[in-house]
Amino acid sequence: MVLPNFLIVGAGKAGTSNLMARLAEHPEIYIVYNEPSFFALEGQSLDFKGPPGADVLINKNGVTTLDAYRSLFEGGKDHLARGESSPLYLYSPEAPQRIKHYIPDVKIIAILRDPVERAFSAYMHTFSRGREPITDFKAALEAEPSRIRDRWNWIYHYQALGFYYAQIERYFKLFDRDRVKVYLNEDMAGNPDRFFADVFRFLEVDDRVSVDTSKRALVGRVPKNKTVHQLANKLAALEVPSPLRKLVKSVAGEGLRVRVASKLRRANLVDKRQLSPNQQQKFLTDEVKSQLRQTYRDDILKLQDLIDRDLSHWLREDSQR
Repeated sequence: MVLPNFLIVGAGKAGTSNLMARLAEHPEIYIVYNEPSFFALEGQSLDFKGPPGADVLINKNGVTTLDAYRSLFEGGKDHLARGESSPLYLYSPEAPQRIKHYIPDVKIIAILRDPVERAFSAYMHTFSRGREPITDFKAALEAEPSRIRDRWNWIYHYQALGFYYAQIERYFKLFDRDRVKVYLNEDMAGNPDRFFADVFRFLEVDDRVSVDTSKRALVGRVPKNKTVHQLANKLAALEVPSPLRKLVKSVAGEGLRVRVASKLRRANLVDKRQLSPNQQQKFLTDEVKSQLRQTYRDDILKLQDLIDRDLSHWLREDSQR
């Protein structure tokens, strides 16, 4: 039975996509894409919710049976390392026990990011792709408890996903410490060559292989103009005023309308690093950032003892996005 011998368990929006893309460049590593999330979803009927009209990708990509999951790795049976990345594994209370049951000798990689940055990045990810109808981050955080109750897809659990202590502790309780590797996002950003060499040693593949660390799998992009962004989203969902609805339908069929909305949305996106401090404030105010830091404070203090890393920079008010 071919199954993975390593898993990247998260956290989402902490660099897992970039990590996967670089690992795929190594000739001894076999990578499965699309976040199958089997160990979190086994046996479930996938009916996760989301905003009206938005694709709930986990319902399409999620794998719920062992046979289907096993088939994903058939092409990698001759590779030294076989793995996949499903960030839901870190958040899911059930995933660690299922992983232990099916692949007890697996190696686990977790990569963590400042939870305030991570929460905001997840919001901007859904917002910039037209999958988040709330145009204010604070309001989206306030909507989170009701969304969780209504079984919205886990990516909308912006704040809840950042409480890492219990998530990492679940793995430490089930697996030997030498089989669980916890990195910080800044490890990869600060010295990528050293970071990937360390990952390769952990996976027991050739650590002399070079990968293109100049690439980033995903670049954070934000709307220049919220009004234009909202217009594109409304056009895609046909949420235009009633008098215009028939006209829009007659002039542009659904396929054309969605393509135009998508192009308008993309044209309005810029690298978030290009925004001025005043522009950034429109998306994440100092007030909301400070509130989140206080919310995460106790969890961060416990986490740094658990993983034996200094995380005091995550608690500073001047911490940068």
